Amino acid sequence: MDVVETDEHRDLRAAVGAIAAPFGGAYYAEHARAGQECTELWQALGDAGFIGVNVPEEYGGGGGGLAELTIVCEEIAAKGAPILLLLVTAAISAEVIAEFGSEEQRKEWLPGLASGRTKVVFAITEPNAGSNTHQLATTARRVGDEWVLDGEKYYISGVDTAEALLVVARTGRDESGTAQLSLFLAPTNAPGLTAMPLPVDVMLPERQFTLHFDGVRLPASALVGEEGQGFRQVFHGLNPERITGAALCVGIARYALDRAAQYARDRQVWGRPIGAHQGVAHALAKAKIETELAALMTHRAAALHDRGMPAGEASNMAKYAAAEAAIAAVDAAMQTHGGNGVSAEFGLLPYWGLARLLRIAPVNREMILNFVAQHSLGLPRSY
Repeated sequence: MDVVETDEHRDLRAAVGAIAAPFGGAYYAEHARAGQECTELWQALGDAGFIGVNVPEEYGGGGGGLAELTIVCEEIAAKGAPILLLLVTAAISAEVIAEFGSEEQRKEWLPGLASGRTKVVFAITEPNAGSNTHQLATTARRVGDEWVLDGEKYYISGVDTAEALLVVARTGRDESGTAQLSLFLAPTNAPGLTAMPLPVDVMLPERQFTLHFDGVRLPASALVGEEGQGFRQVFHGLNPERITGAALCVGIARYALDRAAQYARDRQVWGRPIGAHQGVAHALAKAKIETELAALMTHRAAALHDRGMPAGEASNMAKYAAAEAAIAAVDAAMQTHGGNGVSAEFGLLPYWGLARLLRIAPVNREMILNFVAQHSLGLPRSY
């Protein structure tokens, strides 16, 4: 792997940054406090072709890969405007539909995903399943030429602005009793589907929902890929979600450290800048080192995915390292600002909330440690 960034990737960073910078931190903080999506920034990125940078060219996308989408996610966050919805629309839905969808599904959904005019969000989590996808209770059963969905999903982002859901449902069990999962494209306005807002105290532009499927009927063509192959299909989307989540964290850390370093250079106490004191400088320097290390692992994971190589270990490690780095960076930035660190004027608190959320989702740090212990170190499974 070449750790030196190409000219094309540097140009992509500059172009994305030029679009995101005029929106910036004040724009994001305002929308996060109000619980309003960053529609104007989303449209600007879509119009420039960056929402669908990883969508194949024949469907209106940029023809790039996850490496390019990772840069987009990192750079908008580094300019102060992280968009969480990119993780589910571009990193999961677009990747899964492009890889496993029928030609009809690709033609129907990918052009809109590429332009940003259409959103397809991901529905997998349930109240009682936690991280154990084998316990998913939402079912899809075949009735004639239709699929009928029943069940409940929990903590589903962006349903209010999406045209469709990529739903993971149980369609049977194998001989050992293990759940067989399948993926479906379900319109958000389908009869029998109810979306209830799920209040959270984290300041986010994106809203969360609980979904109830009560006999939701879908045509046979709603099935994505092969019946019963949902585990394999899901992980083709979950690794990109973890990688782009890591990229968002790296960008958040970069933004917080930029703000903190500027404040530490300008803020004078006892006749000298506070950044001259090691008690301030060392915390920021440590966070900077951790951020750069996380960035390297994030881009390595994206490169592995794009090359069709095993990326699970690197994806999990990147997500772990980047979330830890983001929390440390925002915390150090807030500490550098003193009381101003929690003031609305300086707008740092929304980033701490998002970084803290990304330490839990899309996979929590404990499950990552379980994965590394078992699969990387060969230790006995603990759960």
